[in-house]
Order: sequence, then structure tokens, then C-alpha cells
Amino acid sequence: MEKICFIINPVSGTQKKETWPELIRRTIDGTRFDTEILFTERQGHAFELARQQVDDKTPYVVAVGGDGTVNEVASALRDSHSTMGILPSGSGNGLARHLRIPMHLSAALKVINSTGVKAIDYGLANGKPFFCTLGAGFDAHVSDRFAHSRKRGFHKYVSIIAQEFILYRPQWYNLKYDNKSVETVAMLVTVANASQYGNNGYISPLADISDGQLDVCILLPFPKILAPALAVRLIGKTIHKSPYYRAFRCKELVIIRSQAGIIHLDGDPFEMDRELNIKIIPQGLKILTG
Repeated sequence: MEKICFIINPVSGTQKKETWPELIRRTIDGTRFDTEILFTERQGHAFELARQQVDDKTPYVVAVGGDGTVNEVASALRDSHSTMGILPSGSGNGLARHLRIPMHLSAALKVINSTGVKAIDYGLANGKPFFCTLGAGFDAHVSDRFAHSRKRGFHKYVSIIAQEFILYRPQWYNLKYDNKSVETVAMLVTVANASQYGNNGYISPLADISDGQLDVCILLPFPKILAPALAVRLIGKTIHKSPYYRAFRCKELVIIRSQAGIIHLDGDPFEMDRELNIKIIPQGLKILTG
């Protein structure tokens, strides 16, 4: 049998997880897997636990939580022999949704049992990894507000978007790639490895997570009255057809902003320098996708 370790974030999303260890042990294939279950106790703990599993040469490590937990576990497993699984239980679950991993625990466990493996790319921003999206601008601003909210869940996320959109002002960016330099004022600049932020909000509907390229998405300033129509496009996978949307692909990118500040990596906010040096690492993470 091969060892499989489940790293559970007990406070991710809105679901209680007291019964999950029992369900995991009951559903996982006991003829193939020797199961260990660990719980995180603080931010960053999932990375520490996953890094220890890499050192112990554990073949399979499963992140049980939201996008932040997935990022921590994936950051520890990247460029290693270990393969990552996901049991999504967060507010957005962007990477899991892109990979079509079921949102229901029992169905997601069947994906783990199938042990179908896919190699995916990941990005680095000033040396810090991301696996789904990086955002500078309004999406990062919302991410920061959501992180400081005491309430979780999709409805809280939407309410923050509605509140902050009224006051947010577009920012200046200089984008350098492929010997080109583009200056623009934008609501947001998102660097996408996967197609969506989470909750089926497709900021880059044509993104391929294994193509060795970054999809750089720019949302230009637009009349506020058009916000509902753009939201429909985001959910309907047609945002790329909007006249206020621009996109290109590259392997390396430099983003220069008017000042240092918050960006988001896979939905979690981080303070970063004015200049962001971003590149793709092709197929640097193995993941169970069924």
C-alpha cells in the first residue's frame, strides 16, 4: 500500500468538518492506501505539514480546504515526487473547479481513488508561487477586504464586491513582455494559469493550465452601469468578448504599478513591491484529477 496524507483546514469555507475524517477513512480505498489525517492549526501550517510529507517521500498529499489551503500544500509539493489531491471546501475553489474536481466530498474522494494524474503549470511572482490566478487591482482589493471579514462564503464575497466597486478607482500599470512595453489604466490586471477565480467566475475562459504560458487579462475602465452585464459575461465564460477586455499570452511578464501594495495569489492577499516579476514553471505540479 502507498501512503496518502489528508491535510484538513478545519476553518475553511462554511462547512463543519468534524465528521470528515470518518467519511474519508470509510470511502478511501483501504486496499491501496495507508491513510493519515492531519489538521492545520494556523495560517502557513498546511505548508509545513505538506513539506514534512515531501521529506518523508509520501506519494499522495491531499489538501482539504479552500484556495489558500490548496496554495500552501501545492507550494510545498511543487517540483517534488509527491502528487497532490484536492477535496474542495472553501469559498471559491478556483483550481478544483478548473480541474473539474467535484465539489461534494464523496464524489471528490472517488477522484482520489482513481489516481489519475495530470501535470500542471504554476506561476511565480517575485519568487512566490501561485497555481490559479494572480490579481492586481480591484480583484486584489476585494480579496483583501474578504480576508479581513469575519464572515465567509459566496454571499459575503458578492456583498464586498458590490460595496467596494462604487468607490474603487482604476490604477496605472506598465506591462513588459516579449520585448514589448504597454502602459494602461485598468480596473484590474489578472495573470491566469487556470480559467477562473473561483465560484465559476471565468476571468480567462480560454486558459490552459498545462500549456506553459500565462494568460494576462486586462479589464479596462467601464461605465458603472455595465457592471451587471460584465458579471454575466464573467459567469457565462464570455468576458473575453467584451470591448473592455484585453488579453495576451507570454512566459514571463513584468508588471510595474504606480506604487507597492496588495496583490492576490490564488485569492489570498499579499503585500508586494511596486514591480512584479512573474514567470511560468511548466508542468511543475502533479495533481490527481481522475
